[in-house]
Amino acid sequence: MLQRTTSVNIQPQQAGQQLLDFVSQRFTYRSREEWQAELAADRFLLNDTEARGDSILAPGDRLVYLMPALVEPPVDANYTVLHEDDDLLVINKPAPLPCHPSGRFFAHTLWALLKETHGLADPRLVNRLDRETSGIVLVAKNKVAARLCQEQFAQHRVEKVYLAVVEGDFPDTVVPVEATGWLGPDPDSAIRKKMRFYPEQKDAPPGTVEASTTFRRISTASTASLSLVEARPHTGRCHQIRASLLHLGFPVVGDKLYGVDEQLFLRFKEGCLSPADHALLRIPRQALHAATLRLIHPVSGKELEFSAPLPLTLSALMNRE
Repeated sequence: MLQRTTSVNIQPQQAGQQLLDFVSQRFTYRSREEWQAELAADRFLLNDTEARGDSILAPGDRLVYLMPALVEPPVDANYTVLHEDDDLLVINKPAPLPCHPSGRFFAHTLWALLKETHGLADPRLVNRLDRETSGIVLVAKNKVAARLCQEQFAQHRVEKVYLAVVEGDFPDTVVPVEATGWLGPDPDSAIRKKMRFYPEQKDAPPGTVEASTTFRRISTASTASLSLVEARPHTGRCHQIRASLLHLGFPVVGDKLYGVDEQLFLRFKEGCLSPADHALLRIPRQALHAATLRLIHPVSGKELEFSAPLPLTLSALMNRE
């Protein structure tokens, strides 16, 4: 079983202290008594051996804290493998499932699952998807493949296509709808991480970045004002598709942050979504799916294209009678 750890290397100016004194003074989020209890529970290693509170630290010592297991929220761990070779692993990630450990999630992440169930010692996730976004995640098995794939992403040589179910009747135009502008913090939002799409640079605050996505309507639902939309991002900004669709007036179904009401996100974080909130969201996850990925294999040089079908949860939205 994977173990969360954190470590520190002892510097010359920190040497000569007792271990308990060091951790109590350095890591004040626990009291001295609490750290003493952690030591008694064998949660510390000093140079790979069990540590004692009265151990005297020396320069270059490596102190490891074996962190207690988290009670993690449930996720959908049923990922599927779309492709595998000596250098790459291509995954169809379900939702909800975080890509990397963060916050309340460690073992319940794609990274941990790939280590535990797929036997990868060091999975390198080249692209990331939000916890509630499903679809294609590219995993490199070695440093060289990771670097070469990351270069393709940075140089915008990777073609990505997303599918989103959005609120409203998205326009059915011959020319795709283009959202080209700037992405930056939303000063009117109570949520610090929320971004806003600015179509004009003169209206954008300092620190914004260019963002460009083209959208095309694929279909509309027969019994609800919903549209299935294809999104092709030409830049790779965080929350780019969701913020752009909100600006256009067609928020992603189920999106708590960029959806019909950002207060849903605040109530979700507090664990107090009401039945009316769930009805407004329609589904428990955001209806965004990374459907297609096209790139050059980092070793063979062959062009690769991968596709992941639209999840049943999202297709059902469009097919309800």
